[in-house]
Amino acid sequence: MAAGLRAVRRWGLVVAAVPAPPPPSLAFTRSAFVVKKMNNAQPNWLRVGLAFSTSAALWAFLIKQHNEDVMEYERRNKRGHKCTGCS
Repeated sequence: MAAGLRAVRRWGLVVAAVPAPPPPSLAFTRSAFVVKKMNNAQPNWLRVGLAFSTSAALWAFLIKQHNEDVMEYERRNKRGHKCTGCS
């Protein structure tokens, strides 16, 4: 129960009788993220290469897996089972 109350207080869901402290000055706060304007004249070739190589590797894996699945399907159908209970 106490942990639930702490969570409620932490997220500010309980209105306290004590007045809230003033907000911190924006001059002393820093953001963890810096927004820069994208420069399309000079692309980041490392990221471009990683994106294309990852895509090519995933497609190669997909095609390889598909070919293995087709071969397994053909191998199972080649047995010539007569019973209808097999899956």
